[in-house]
Amino acid sequence: MEYRKYGDAFYIRMDKGNEIMGEILKVCKENGIRSCTFSGIGGCGKAEIQTFIPETGTFKMCQIEGMLELVSLTGNIIMDEKDDYYSHAHAVFAYKVGENHHIAAGHIKSIYVSYTAEIELRPVVGGEIKRKYDPETGTGFWDFV
Repeated sequence: MEYRKYGDAFYIRMDKGNEIMGEILKVCKENGIRSCTFSGIGGCGKAEIQTFIPETGTFKMCQIEGMLELVSLTGNIIMDEKDDYYSHAHAVFAYKVGENHHIAAGHIKSIYVSYTAEIELRPVVGGEIKRKYDPETGTGFWDFV
């Protein structure tokens, strides 16, 4: 992974074998970024996608592997009530099975790069967004600080 800051944004190039979510967190920690949004595209080999099941308050996991075109990645990194980093990201992947094209999408746990990924990371400027847990829904929401 290599990255540069231009203006207020960071531009991150991921390399083969990098795990995207972990590398984004690494950039945040190295640069003292407490809240940001990010987006990206790339070529990946494995992804763990989750779907939140509100009735049980749990996630159902699906793992996909192969030549995965990361069509769209979007998400954010914020601090929770304990000042621990918390990531929330969704992605869409296109891939082939035989001659048929397929799409998989959802909440992202991990994505592994097969040849490259290009990520734009934008820190929140002039304030901070934190995560506030909501016991009614069993999930967290943005809390503007």
